[in-house]
Amino acid sequence: MKNIIIIIVGILLLGVGGYLLLNDSNETTYEVQEEQKSEQVDQEEQENSEDNTDEVSEQNSDEQKPVSVIGKSGEGRDIKAYHYGNGDTEILFVGGIHGGYSWNTALVAYELTDYFNENPQVIPENVKATVIPVLNPDGLEEIIGTADKFTIDQASSVTLSESIPGRFNSNDVDLNRNFDCDWESVGKWQDRDVDGGSAPFSESESQAIKNYVEGSDPDAVVAWYSSAGGVYSSNCHNGVLPETRDLTNAFADASGYTAFEQFNFYEITGDMVNWLAKEQIPAISVLLTTHNGIEWSKNKAGVEAILDYYAE
Repeated sequence: MKNIIIIIVGILLLGVGGYLLLNDSNETTYEVQEEQKSEQVDQEEQENSEDNTDEVSEQNSDEQKPVSVIGKSGEGRDIKAYHYGNGDTEILFVGGIHGGYSWNTALVAYELTDYFNENPQVIPENVKATVIPVLNPDGLEEIIGTADKFTIDQASSVTLSESIPGRFNSNDVDLNRNFDCDWESVGKWQDRDVDGGSAPFSESESQAIKNYVEGSDPDAVVAWYSSAGGVYSSNCHNGVLPETRDLTNAFADASGYTAFEQFNFYEITGDMVNWLAKEQIPAISVLLTTHNGIEWSKNKAGVEAILDYYAE
């Protein structure tokens, strides 16, 4: 009898021990599974967080990106646009349409980019300012040796006669005779014939700015040329837009240049700002006084007057 009791107690002890061991093993397995699950969740959350950070970073990079390429020149050089401000009213400033012949128009536009970089507060909250310093990079490269930003010292030794080939693009087309207002295949520049291209916008450079204008629909355009010393309204047989007249007078009054209703020194065909007028976009031409100065203080005052005009 005593032996039977001992055997029963032993069996009970073994059963209890086995239960405790099995329960402990299950709890340990559960804890390990829970820990692994927790680590997996943490890893997924971290990966999602990194993905979201990358997406935000890319979005912020796009939103803050100050430079875009609007097209290519005939020789494949970038035509760059510099953007400042986030307003809905866009003012477009264009230089260098005549490349190395009017290199000072590119320099005044580059001076404007420096000014906006150093003084972002001058741009009203409702305004976006876009600057295209060089519309004809091939023509600038031919005379100055670069299609990018340069100094006045790099260009000061170039004579006016030496710079004439740089007026044209790589196809020898005068880009300011290649737009769709009174376009002719043979245009006039002073007393000489110039190539206006095979059709309006036949050149990659004029096509690039056409695409940009059609895509962004700027509220106003200011284009620099040289040299005559004045501010000229645009017009394509429909009269000068009232807003264009306001801009002409605002820039002229602030800068000290003389305001003109139109450019009438000789007949112009395929002109860029006149095409803009045809598209009902207010546009003015600012002609620097010489071919070798940027008259920055005058133009700075004129630009500020245009910004003030559009400020809410």
